[in-house]
Amino acid sequence: MKPQKVMDFSIRIEEAAITAISIYFLSQNNLGISVWLWILLFFSPDISMLGYLVNTKFGAFTYNLFHHRATALAVLAFGFLNHSEILTAAAFVLLGHSSFDRMLGYGLKFPDNFKHTNLGWMGKEKDII
Repeated sequence: MKPQKVMDFSIRIEEAAITAISIYFLSQNNLGISVWLWILLFFSPDISMLGYLVNTKFGAFTYNLFHHRATALAVLAFGFLNHSEILTAAAFVLLGHSSFDRMLGYGLKFPDNFKHTNLGWMGKEKDII
């Protein structure tokens, strides 16, 4: 197996683990919300793609803001330090969603094109194994 394929597979496994851990912590702190609402909330960071209606540069900015782990960790720290269950849960939604996207090959966006990501160009054939 080629080293790049091994690395791609390893990264996807890591992202799957982060997604699973985030979902676990959400299940421990569900705030009394039904599972169906949590599913909707899990995909809510994708609303940030509406920035692409303005232009690709603004779209990349809004997408990356809601899909960057630093944003999730900042919200997590703020929520934890302020004993805010809502912010802590929101942080795990952001963290889990961004890892879920990366597991599927959707990385952070470059401002030139939606399909140009830090993981490479979306849509190109990538054999995992």
